[in-house]
Amino acid sequence: MNRLFALLLLGLPAVLVCGCSGVGSDPMTSLEHARALDEPRPVAAFRLADQHGQVFEDTQLRGTWSVLFVGFTHCPDICPATLSLLASAQKRAGIAPDRLRTIFVSVDPERDTPGHLAEYMGHFNPEWKALTGEKAVIDRLLGSLEMAYVRVPMGNGEYTMDHSTALALIDPEGRMRGYFAAPLNAAELAEDLGKIARAGR
Repeated sequence: MNRLFALLLLGLPAVLVCGCSGVGSDPMTSLEHARALDEPRPVAAFRLADQHGQVFEDTQLRGTWSVLFVGFTHCPDICPATLSLLASAQKRAGIAPDRLRTIFVSVDPERDTPGHLAEYMGHFNPEWKALTGEKAVIDRLLGSLEMAYVRVPMGNGEYTMDHSTALALIDPEGRMRGYFAAPLNAAELAEDLGKIARAGR
């Protein structure tokens, strides 16, 4: 397997990272468990639909910190485990939705309709945003975050998806600033996400 792609699937964006450098009141400087990027990465322009069929685009990332995860509703293990852990961490930290936006981007738009996503989010937090849409748009968005996925045939016409497992951190200016890599820990996530939520806008 191509080394770069292998790193992406493991949830390790192929960029240089530093401990937690920063200046001023940037909350990234106080995070203990996230990996900060050397330079902010602009998120690609996109226009997708959320679980209610409403348009959600890149400009709506501005104004609030966001944590973004990619996956699919037919995922048997990694996705539900990660989303459950994220929900637990946010509850533990007492994070209000207006202080930290949570976004789930489907890598399986063929099966993940808005209706399916709405049902799926109900198992974790219905206030989170779950996005689906054209594959080309999703590819462009994930490419800007250095995340990847691949469709894996299973026989009898069935398939599954292998995908990046990192949680991307996007700042109020719509730029990726860092990420949490697997294995994830609820207490550690709660600590760092709480700091981001308290930092606000």
